Amino acid sequence: MLGFAFGFRLLVLLVAIAFISGIGITTLGPGGIFVTIALYSLTSVSSGVVAGTAQATFIATGFVGSIAYAYSGELTSDHTRIMALILSVSSLIGAFLGAYLNAFVPRPIFGLLLGAVATLTGATIIYREARELRPLFKLKTTVWQGRVGLGILGFTLGIASGLLGVGGPVLAVPALVLIDVPMLKAVAIAQVQSIFIALFATTGYALQGDVSLPLATVIGIPLLIGTLTGWKVAHLINPAKLKVALGFILAAVGPYLAL
Repeated sequence: MLGFAFGFRLLVLLVAIAFISGIGITTLGPGGIFVTIALYSLTSVSSGVVAGTAQATFIATGFVGSIAYAYSGELTSDHTRIMALILSVSSLIGAFLGAYLNAFVPRPIFGLLLGAVATLTGATIIYREARELRPLFKLKTTVWQGRVGLGILGFTLGIASGLLGVGGPVLAVPALVLIDVPMLKAVAIAQVQSIFIALFATTGYALQGDVSLPLATVIGIPLLIGTLTGWKVAHLINPAKLKVALGFILAAVGPYLAL
């Protein structure tokens, strides 16, 4: 277990960022990326500890987010449950592999990768919304071809999430939106997937000694409170506006991380 020695002001700032991040997790999906950004930008811990500690907090947010969205009905249909199951199972190996690969990525390269993923994802969503383009394609999970495609997507998302220490919703929500999944259902499915990604990624980082339990606890409590708050907020805002906000937020933080 890794310790930490941060000043009081920094801890207060991390708590505040964690709360806001939690709101983003269950409203937009990519809220968790701000926990990773804060640990990377405001502390001097290694990229492994950044990713491992962040992933540890996402286990709890995934459970809370899944329960909340099941309660509000977004996870009740068979179609949605099948998508959540396929994405979750296919993410397992990818998340563990991503956590392993992180050990070979220098801290500056870690920042570049994190920024590039955020910018590319955000810019893609903004462009497609501005042009009013149709989704890239629509997967039919009732046929085996669609399920295989969804599995490949889940494996890829698992690697990226595990490598960069970002919660499953950070990448899964934009990806699902681009294949024509409604915003709230995309967020709900991503909550379930995030449990599996976070569990396996955290295991990988823990085996390398890269999880700070004290720091994860300090961040995790306000993150959970924010997650429940975000679920409430998501049902009060137009999903179309959420989608646009998602794109702009990701595009805005990307260049900062790459510096």
